[in-house]
Amino acid sequence: MKPAKFEYHAPVSVGEALAILERYDGEARLLAGGQSLVPMMNFRLAQPRAIVDLNRIPELAFIEEEGEVVRIGPMTRQRRLEFEPRIAAKLPLLREALRWVGHLPTRSRGTIGGSIAHADPSAEIPMVLQTMEGEIVARGPQGERRIPARDLFHAALTTSLAPLEIITEVRFPAMPPQSAHAIEEFARRKGDFAIAAVAVMLTHDGERCAKARLATAGVGPASIRLSDAEAVLEQHGLGEAAIAEAADKAAAQVDPVSDLNGSVEYRRHLTGVLTRRAILKAMAPAT
Repeated sequence: MKPAKFEYHAPVSVGEALAILERYDGEARLLAGGQSLVPMMNFRLAQPRAIVDLNRIPELAFIEEEGEVVRIGPMTRQRRLEFEPRIAAKLPLLREALRWVGHLPTRSRGTIGGSIAHADPSAEIPMVLQTMEGEIVARGPQGERRIPARDLFHAALTTSLAPLEIITEVRFPAMPPQSAHAIEEFARRKGDFAIAAVAVMLTHDGERCAKARLATAGVGPASIRLSDAEAVLEQHGLGEAAIAEAADKAAAQVDPVSDLNGSVEYRRHLTGVLTRRAILKAMAPAT
């Protein structure tokens, strides 16, 4: 199929893009990498009156360090992040997650901001944003605001972004040097959407787990933090019994969806299994 008729705009600044969005009063869509929007338009699942292409706005593609925060422009390609030394050094969990994203052509065109704004519940980047307690900066007619990951993702393909807002920055706290991380994902084939995935970041204080952060993808209608499992690890450490309890808490906390790929019970079971595997993988000595 071909998309329904639409008008095309290619602004060269954020201000110009915002003015175009206001003109269409919520009936325009932003185009970043196009890896999700274009197929949806071809199947006429999305029929915007206009497309606002952000690819000609240079100020939206950057990687910068600001103290202990890594600032990333929303139009930065996933492939660039995958090989960026500063990402490997400061955000190794994000770098690992990118290896799970689709295939090479997907990552070559896909952008970090596009993945976050699209809010696919199976996507790895929103899961990592949750795990690392990152945030986005959005600009709209009312000015600029910061939205923490915990307040951003509401449901499948639904965020707290207003229709006339544009993501202008993605912010990640740099991971502590003593932290460990891992991702465990289950999909039918490599590159397919996750049926279930769990990301883990653990910060050690000697023998104690000073901080545990876990989040999901593919399980429910949106990525969520597994706060109950986090509390177990922070209170009881990383022994075998605590890890087993954390996995049980993770399985109990999620609200899985049921579809052709798996039932509610199947995804709940996978959440527990992947939580345990991810914790053990994060704890394993580096090789």
